[in-house]
Amino acid sequence: MIEIPSDLNPSLVPLAFLLGRWEGAGVYARVGDTDAQAAGVEKCNFGQEVVFSHDGRDFLEYTSHTWVLDEEGKKVAPLETETGFWRVDADRKVEVVMTRDQGVVEIWYGELADQKPQIDLATDAIARTAAASPYSGGKRLYGYVKGDLMWVGEKSTPEVPLRPYMSAQLKKVTDLKEWAESLPDDMPDGIAFFRPDGTPYEG
Repeated sequence: MIEIPSDLNPSLVPLAFLLGRWEGAGVYARVGDTDAQAAGVEKCNFGQEVVFSHDGRDFLEYTSHTWVLDEEGKKVAPLETETGFWRVDADRKVEVVMTRDQGVVEIWYGELADQKPQIDLATDAIARTAAASPYSGGKRLYGYVKGDLMWVGEKSTPEVPLRPYMSAQLKKVTDLKEWAESLPDDMPDGIAFFRPDGTPYEG
């Protein structure tokens, strides 16, 4: 179920499905011989945490952290960090400004699909620092599917044509503060949660 916060800027209602903290895992594959994103990792599973938040203004704030996972699913090393801002206009055109830890700043444009929570994005402009790996463009697809946030990214370099390099399936993390605030005011604590006769408290 997609919830729309009462203080969300009205222009952002079409992007409300993105809001929240998401965690999950995916697959990474290096693009290009000089791609230094994963410090030599050719292919790996990765973990990811994504947060989409808002403060009442006309954009969503975005942060993403990914890390290499070993065969047991334990964190091994950082992979990528991204931060950015997402907007959408009245025609469902999406605009994203994104900064990546490899020394790359991107402007993405795309479109929110009609009648479904799915966004297609493509890079429009890229700026790189001298230390950044070769990179010439990318595409991304985000979708809200049965309560999960799923995405796939494609990337190209001057030597390598556009091809998939990351994809993940993320689940929304419950906000314990909101969950706690939803408990009834008269709910007992500790052992008093169970009535003296042993029956569970039902509120």
